[in-house]
Amino acid sequence: RGPPARPATGPEPERAPPPPGVPDPPWLRKVDDPVLGGARSPAVDAAAGRGAARLGSGTMTHILSAVAWPYANGPRHIGHVAGFGVPSDVFSRHMRMAGHDVLMVSGTDEHGTPILVQADKEGVTPQELADRYNRVIVEDLHQLGLSYDLFTRTTTRNHYAVVQEMFRTVHKNGYMVEQTTMGAISPSTGRTLPDRYIEGTCPICGYDGARGDQCDNCGNQRDAIDLRNPHSRINGETPKFVESNHFFLDLPAFVDALGDWLRTRTAWRPNVLKFSLNLLDDVRPRAMTRDIDWGIPVPLPGWEENSSKRLYVWFDAVIGYLSASIEWARRSGDPDAWRAFWNDPEARSYYFMGKDNITFHSQIWPAELLGYDGRGSKGGAPGTYGNLQLPTEVVSSEFLNVEGQKFSSSRGVVIYVRDMLARYQPDAFRYYVASAGPETQDVDFTWADFQRRTNDELVAGWGNLVNRTANLVHKNFGAIPEPGQRQPIDEGVLATTTTAFGRVGELIATHRQRAAVAEAMKTVGEVNKYVSDTEPWKLKTDPDRLATVLHTVTQAVSDLNTILSPFLPHSAQQVHEAFGGTGTFAAQPRIDEVTDLDDDSRHYPVITGDYRAEGLATWEPKAVVPGTPVGKPTPVFTKLDDSIVEEELDRLREGA
Repeated sequence: RGPPARPATGPEPERAPPPPGVPDPPWLRKVDDPVLGGARSPAVDAAAGRGAARLGSGTMTHILSAVAWPYANGPRHIGHVAGFGVPSDVFSRHMRMAGHDVLMVSGTDEHGTPILVQADKEGVTPQELADRYNRVIVEDLHQLGLSYDLFTRTTTRNHYAVVQEMFRTVHKNGYMVEQTTMGAISPSTGRTLPDRYIEGTCPICGYDGARGDQCDNCGNQRDAIDLRNPHSRINGETPKFVESNHFFLDLPAFVDALGDWLRTRTAWRPNVLKFSLNLLDDVRPRAMTRDIDWGIPVPLPGWEENSSKRLYVWFDAVIGYLSASIEWARRSGDPDAWRAFWNDPEARSYYFMGKDNITFHSQIWPAELLGYDGRGSKGGAPGTYGNLQLPTEVVSSEFLNVEGQKFSSSRGVVIYVRDMLARYQPDAFRYYVASAGPETQDVDFTWADFQRRTNDELVAGWGNLVNRTANLVHKNFGAIPEPGQRQPIDEGVLATTTTAFGRVGELIATHRQRAAVAEAMKTVGEVNKYVSDTEPWKLKTDPDRLATVLHTVTQAVSDLNTILSPFLPHSAQQVHEAFGGTGTFAAQPRIDEVTDLDDDSRHYPVITGDYRAEGLATWEPKAVVPGTPVGKPTPVFTKLDDSIVEEELDRLREGA
């Protein structure tokens, strides 16, 4: 939703050196360019002065935030949103504030065998199950404040059409090859067992617990039949392998193109890039159809009519980024608005997920894009969508565990998003993920640490600064005072907050959010020190000096509120209003009930929002206005009692 995308502008990005005499194609441009990272970002220039804090001042880039699609076979837990939800939203909010045109899309993933299995357990149809959990997930992500331009689903007719167009073109270009394979079925039900529902011992590294599609220990792809001692994760039985014809994506035809592209991704997190490059050491065709009756029909004569053959859920799920962009454009009133984010080589795209999905985003999805564009070893021509750009970066997080254990809904070791937000402020949880989340290594969530960070950092640090500043202004002047002559200590603290725009912005833009929030909170500490050093409560006999100090600290709080708003959008609005601000400061998402664009009988909820409206916060200091009334403040953050730790541990024990 929102106005149509604007045309792309901006400087030509830095290119990787081509071989002598051979120009590099646009899709091989290096990620470390002057717009979003690399040796130096324009955000660094913000430190030079209070009026130059807008990232990439004078430029605007189209940025696609492609966020992993939560699976609709149940409610999501906090480990899920720690990997894809909060990091993508912080990045997207910041980039919008910095002047870029951001399109943040995702939805619920609703096909595949796990949906069938859960539907059977609950005694409902797959569509009924997907409808139920689609709504649960939409409500949870909305409450968390994730600012999707469109959060949709994979059972829309629009998604079906986009996926089938992708398949037909990849097939026409010669990259879908038909092969006879040995597929796994359940002896007790006769139903297909998906690769990821089969476990066994990896034949390469000996890891016990390798899945049927790949080994998470060594990263190699294997067929389920290659596993030693394979068994079903559903009921433990040994699967039966039978012959079946399927279409395979010819991954070996993309090895050179994928390798050339990956070697230009020099700004990726090292673990993600290394894992992705290692995948190229053992590349084989990968099945993109399945023996299943729940999914998208294979759009070819003789296959489309076969109700027991459907496209592989992972073939269609990653295409959701494109189909959601197209649905957003169609709903915006400009059906071609999506093209600025997908066809323009100057646009940027960032894919957010957990580490277990790297393969699908750094190999499978790029191969599908290359196949659609005809950029593999067999050549070919693009379809109606034109040349589709490869990802700028795959931003993969590690895993969030809980109290020393891995999350497991089946074992009751779980904290659902809904339960977390029912008992605690959304910004408290967002702050925890940003400051202590699994950015580059697995992290153990503990209730004791959650309580400590909320009380010691949010309440006693940022919340205390906001409340005591607003209280001092209210008690002494009732409004933001007019400053007198500033002293060096005043100028120094304002220089500190100005500089923080550049430092924090650079860190967010390069996906170092833990360091970004640490830098922001360090600045909070320096402003708190300024208040302690100037002692405004002792300046009642010097009203001119008192006015100057309180104006200065109010300006510093305003700067910090802007800097922290991507992390803490709910409280940012509260702080804005506490100092007399009006209108929307940090836009929040909303839930709209919509009708399927291509099927009037189908209705569903989407997350969307007005994030391009005038008057929203921008990534720069904004001068506070003397005379603006400031009322008596109320605490922004809730202090957590010591008892909550044991209460939450009891809940975990009861659920296990």
